[in-house]
Amino acid sequence: MTALQNELKEMIIECLDLEDVESEEIDNEEPLFVEGLGLDSIDALEIGLALQKRYGIKLDSNSEETRAHFANVNALADLVKNHRTQ
Repeated sequence: MTALQNELKEMIIECLDLEDVESEEIDNEEPLFVEGLGLDSIDALEIGLALQKRYGIKLDSNSEETRAHFANVNALADLVKNHRTQ
């Protein structure tokens, strides 16, 4: 697990107050929504706000591209890495 993946997992746990979840329990390839962590659209908004605050990333909540970025931890890590290189 990379430092960025771990950082993103901790951010998700913190911003969603997932008290019963440890970062080690979140698989990098596991879906974040419906299956996997079982997050919903409200959780997506919270994660989007956290990404904006922490990394300065602004996303269009209705775009297919945004949905792809929120697929799993690896996709979020790729989004942050790509944003940093721009």
